[in-house]
Amino acid sequence: MANLQLGRELSARTLMFHAAIAEKVGLSATEHKTLDLLSRAGALTAGQLAELTGLTTGAVTGLVDRLEKIGFVKRDKDPTDRRKVVIKPVTEKMENEIAPLFTSMGESMEQLLSRYSTQELALLNDFLTHSINILQEETAKLQEITSEQN
Repeated sequence: MANLQLGRELSARTLMFHAAIAEKVGLSATEHKTLDLLSRAGALTAGQLAELTGLTTGAVTGLVDRLEKIGFVKRDKDPTDRRKVVIKPVTEKMENEIAPLFTSMGESMEQLLSRYSTQELALLNDFLTHSINILQEETAKLQEITSEQN
């Protein structure tokens, strides 16, 4: 049970950290994490972004409008299908305004990880990978329940 409590505490502290980062640059936590998804994907359609975030396509449109207005994303034609629009992160703006806020955290986490052996790091990676999968599955279940109720 103590392990589950630690997981809850880690989750809460992670959420609060990212909310503080978001506030620092004038974003909501959802906008900030959407930018994180986009920065790793490179470019996504609104539908793909809705699927990844669990937001409705209408909510994604409003979110992208806000991010575009303040210069964090831009809309472009899909190079493979000119009828589609892809949302691309403006990486230079993210690197200038958001990335520096992670410097201290990155250094601290690197220092923490250096305490573990290769075998221990493999165990941590396994745990985190499976935790991510469980979170994705449980999120999908909640979204199905919500869509069935509507």
